[in-house]
Amino acid sequence: MQTLTAVAHRGDPYRFPENTLDSLRSALARGADAVEVDVRLTRDGVPVLLHDESLKRLWGHDRPLRSLTAEQVRELTGGRVPTLEDALAATDGSRVMIDLPGGPGPRAVARIMDVVRACGARERAYYCAGAEAMLAVRAADASAEIALTWTSLAPPRAGLLAAVRPRWLNYRFGLVDRELAARVHRDGLLLSVWTPDTRRSLRRLAALGVDSITTNRVDVLCALRGAGARRTRR
Repeated sequence: MQTLTAVAHRGDPYRFPENTLDSLRSALARGADAVEVDVRLTRDGVPVLLHDESLKRLWGHDRPLRSLTAEQVRELTGGRVPTLEDALAATDGSRVMIDLPGGPGPRAVARIMDVVRACGARERAYYCAGAEAMLAVRAADASAEIALTWTSLAPPRAGLLAAVRPRWLNYRFGLVDRELAARVHRDGLLLSVWTPDTRRSLRRLAALGVDSITTNRVDVLCALRGAGARRTRR
């Protein structure tokens, strides 16, 4: 498990609300190599950390994010929904995997990437989502690091891979077996998976040779990785 990258899914959501600064800091303190965050735009074009389309599930307000300004979001959540700028500052040089839910268009993607650049975080940020969003990322930055999320056992078409030029293929963990892992690596790509949380699943995926695991239990993954490294040194 020595080379396995441990990515904290929305931070440390078993201890703090997901996609909050407390959650991100907790995950990094527990050994995460990177944190995964979900980024959407407010009505006035401010990138903030929120997975859902609305504030209902986490914050109790049935208000679509796209109908709210960043200031309104701050007021409704007591300041607990951070901006992307705040999140990049709080992660203090650590890697950040930026998920782009909801199928953002090219303008929204470009706005998010502009903030990453303005924060001096371009070298430590990488992006994940489906093909359309990742094509927009590639159009905005020829050297951006991309983890193309793929939900089918059929491999991505060669033309799509040539256009997106991902470093990673990012699969739901239940799809991954030894044959798929071998195929991804044979194609010269790294394999990222999401979001296993049990020790059994984490061990299975590590044994398959996946390169990165995004999990809600990053402390468990880091403990297993550490145990594996100790056994290897003996």
